[in-house]
Amino acid sequence: MITIKSNREIELIKEASKITAETYEMLEKHIKPGISTAELDKLAENFIKSKGARPAQKGYPSGVRGVPDFPATLCISVNDTVIHGIPSKKEILKDGDVVSIDLVVEKNGYNGDAARTFICGEGSEEAKKLVEVTKQAFFEGLKYAKANNRIGDISHAVETYVKSFGFSLVREFQGHGIGKEMHEDPGVPNIGKAGKGPRLVPGMTICIEPMVMTGKPDIWELDDGWTIVTADGSLAAHYENTILITENEAKILTI
Repeated sequence: MITIKSNREIELIKEASKITAETYEMLEKHIKPGISTAELDKLAENFIKSKGARPAQKGYPSGVRGVPDFPATLCISVNDTVIHGIPSKKEILKDGDVVSIDLVVEKNGYNGDAARTFICGEGSEEAKKLVEVTKQAFFEGLKYAKANNRIGDISHAVETYVKSFGFSLVREFQGHGIGKEMHEDPGVPNIGKAGKGPRLVPGMTICIEPMVMTGKPDIWELDDGWTIVTADGSLAAHYENTILITENEAKILTI
């Protein structure tokens, strides 16, 4: 069921989203060769808690028997890892790594969700293009995030833009509504047909999140039950913001 947020709820989502954005501003300064993904995770957890908020992904249930709850504050996905990478003391960032981070902050019962992809040090031209296209794909979708349009209008815009560069999109995962829950209705696919799907209404809060790969769209899940990698070893990137549908242009809450 799609929930239309009250003014009070919107303010609470804005508050959580602001901390999400501030966390990324802090993290970006530390993404350098030689730091471990576990160190980045600890920095983020400490920062979020200092703001009186909670890292919502830590302890998020897998929903699969035998697979533990997500153990970290951040999903950190490096190079061919698409999403849900688990931070580790053994994973040390190197010059040129493509580093995707997904973060959800919860404060006062409401969530703010965003993803960013950084290049550690000096990346390849292919990596730079991938990161640029992934970010712009979000903004192409955002153009259609207007009242009375449909979810499919966003999906179609993202898909058309990404495929024009010869890149591919993850089919099995998608954006989503957000509020009291990290994942709410409606789903926001990155592939779809214009004019299809639920109609956008003022007061809806959703996340648009292109997940883009330089190679084929096929993915694998690792044995940890969380980590998703490209099947062909190609590079991947991820960009996401929490947005509010209004009577006019959508508002980005996590910038």
